Amino acid sequence: MTVIQTLTAVLFAGGESRRMGADKATLTIAGKPLWSRQLDTLRELCPWKLLISVRNRPTWAPADVEVVRDAPPSRGPLSGFAAALRQIQSTHLLALAIDLPEMTTEHLLRIWESARPGVGVVPQCGERYEPLAAIYPATAESNAARALAMNRLSLRSLIEDLLEQQKIGIYPVNDDEKRLYRNVNSPDDLR
Repeated sequence: MTVIQTLTAVLFAGGESRRMGADKATLTIAGKPLWSRQLDTLRELCPWKLLISVRNRPTWAPADVEVVRDAPPSRGPLSGFAAALRQIQSTHLLALAIDLPEMTTEHLLRIWESARPGVGVVPQCGERYEPLAAIYPATAESNAARALAMNRLSLRSLIEDLLEQQKIGIYPVNDDEKRLYRNVNSPDDLR
């Protein structure tokens, strides 16, 4: 019997943008707000459902995209991740950070093709995991809830837990792909 895998995509836009000094989501890159660029990238994947993970509903959130708010008090990306996993009805969740403007639909599809039933995929650049450009199985919800309950808020720690339980595999990022993972965290990064 073939298991049909389904995908929900979530855009993580709940950071405080302290280093940037302005909301990263509203930054204009190549004539388009970053939130719009990233949602277009996710829409091209044709996900079952499209979500935005934030602390509070932003004014720019399109009406056709469900907003998932962190449960207060927000404790960083893990809070949004756990909330998004509780919402999904698909087999997998694709997480994408707002501050990865070079990411492409084609690359995300390549990662999605590596997912298996019950097993997600996390890109790895050298020794660093890329948890906010990764795919998680729906069963990772219990791992995220446990990590929050134990106040283990590091996404790296969550990835290591999922690897140990074989709920996630590694996608080794090659040298040509590394540019896709360039974060925009400060005004200098925009130059």
